[in-house]
Amino acid sequence: MAHFMTLVLLLPLAGFLFVLLNGARMSEKQIGAVATSAVGVSFVLTVISFFLLLHNTSREVTVHLFSWISVGTLHVPASLLVDPLSITMCLFVTGISTLIHLYSIGYMHGERDYRKFFLYLNLFVFSMLTLVLANNLVLTFVGWEGVGVCSYWLVSYYFDRDSAASAGKKAFIYNRVGDVGLLVAMFLLFSHTGTLTYLQIFAHGASLSPTVATLSVLALLLAAAGKSAQIPLFNWLPDAMEGPTPVSALIHAATMVTAGVYLLCRMGPVLALSVPGRTTIAIIGGVTAFVAATIATSQKDIKKVLAFSTVSQIGYMVLAVGAGAYSAAIFLMVSHAFFKALLFLGSGSVIHALHGEQDMRKMGGLAKYLPLTFPTFLIGWLTISGIPPFAGFWSKGDVLTNVYGYSKILWVLGVLTAVLTAYYMSRLFVLTFRGNERFREAMSGHEPHESPWVMTLPLVALAVLSVLGGVLDLPWVHHNSLAGFLNPTFGFIPADAHLSTGAQIGLAGVDVVAAVLGLIAAFSIWRTRTESSRFESSFLERVWRWDDFYDATIGRPLTQVAHYSDDVIEPKVLDGAVGGVAIAVLRSAQGLRKVQSGFVRQYALATVLGVAVVVVYLVARVG
Repeated sequence: MAHFMTLVLLLPLAGFLFVLLNGARMSEKQIGAVATSAVGVSFVLTVISFFLLLHNTSREVTVHLFSWISVGTLHVPASLLVDPLSITMCLFVTGISTLIHLYSIGYMHGERDYRKFFLYLNLFVFSMLTLVLANNLVLTFVGWEGVGVCSYWLVSYYFDRDSAASAGKKAFIYNRVGDVGLLVAMFLLFSHTGTLTYLQIFAHGASLSPTVATLSVLALLLAAAGKSAQIPLFNWLPDAMEGPTPVSALIHAATMVTAGVYLLCRMGPVLALSVPGRTTIAIIGGVTAFVAATIATSQKDIKKVLAFSTVSQIGYMVLAVGAGAYSAAIFLMVSHAFFKALLFLGSGSVIHALHGEQDMRKMGGLAKYLPLTFPTFLIGWLTISGIPPFAGFWSKGDVLTNVYGYSKILWVLGVLTAVLTAYYMSRLFVLTFRGNERFREAMSGHEPHESPWVMTLPLVALAVLSVLGGVLDLPWVHHNSLAGFLNPTFGFIPADAHLSTGAQIGLAGVDVVAAVLGLIAAFSIWRTRTESSRFESSFLERVWRWDDFYDATIGRPLTQVAHYSDDVIEPKVLDGAVGGVAIAVLRSAQGLRKVQSGFVRQYALATVLGVAVVVVYLVARVG
């Protein structure tokens, strides 16, 4: 297993290096084939490692690569931790990444920076695998920063557009704020446990005082809020849709934005030490899920609807973590990777068919033109809406069932979010695929067309996974389910009183009713219209004016400080101080020039006077 997992990590890096060194002599198809194959083989090896882990008695294997950092009491090896959590993350990261690489071969055809795009994708997958496989926080941080910089490059892929360049910088800065949280957590944990290796931190967890534990959990939450786009750092993600659609699917739906949730789950034994910290996590997740869902109801851009949907769904995952339902959070994470990647790639197929159009008001009636995109998107829509028997019904229901036992208020908020989710996704579906054809003027006489097979094949595969993904963790299956597989990792959680079968069926019924209500509302409103001031709020469309608030309280004041520094501090204080020193030196030099006359008699007189002074001083001391 050790050799397999090492290859799982290194193959995407090898693909990156191969294309980097040889890409200039390779065709588009060759570049796409090499990059996709590197990730695809990594997925195959991950599957083999998964079965090997199933037959491993410990279910926890450390793969030592090499000695890395050793300074004083700090010893950080470059080692991998292969356990149920990391192998689960690797399975869907490599699997979804392979499909998106394949899709990108068709979607990015003809782009001028085609080679660079696949370089970034391969490097991103390597960084993400480093993040989830690391056995210590320092190596995790290396992967954490790696996915961050790849995200910056890919969001800014069309850097000649001001909007894309700004979106990349916004994502980068917001994530750096979150990084502060991760660094603070590392400092706190090392100072009180003497280690940054996960298993050793958990072994010494009892040494953490309640205050330190809570501060560490809140710092980890800040890190997760930045990477996983949660309040108050959530509003970078919608702008990140400026990148190509495969980037949105891979990084901002299926993998990178779940890294924060993964970190919280990985640090679960530390979270268990702080009830206030877990409560804060649950509140942040629940509020983010609801707020993002309300915003999605009024967006016009198809990708921005899906972006806020992603923020909302990750809010569900964070809510589950706060409620102590770590397995439910991972279950939703995996199924979300299936249906959200499907929806993003489906939207990319729609955009491809309409030559770049993303405004849903200029779509409509596309079902008959996209015979493969339409049915697969329909499956994604029903899945995220929570309609049984699709994966979203089981995974979201698992989260809400656990939250019901934790907090009735947060459960109600989660159910309201479920209604909104079904509503805004149905609105998107109707405006895109049903109704009148509103794309004629933008298309200039061209007909919409279905995407090539390299784009539709991943759609079909993801649709199948969205339909069947629920079997990973059905409520009546325990031992051989995803939760059972993850139990060695999350076995530290005390067993709560389980709800009765009748209560679980009742809660599932509430989930179905919530989904149906959202669907009925959307179809009744949007079947005959493309926009409505009654049901689309400018306040919601402008993200609760969150950016305006940050601009007024942070952006503009700091801009004024910068202008003041440029106009006053720089020229008058800093330049004045430097200039003052120069003037003082100049004047002192001018004074000394008077002593340097050039006449020997003056120098002789000065020498005699100096000797006389010395003689008088010595005589005075002797006397």
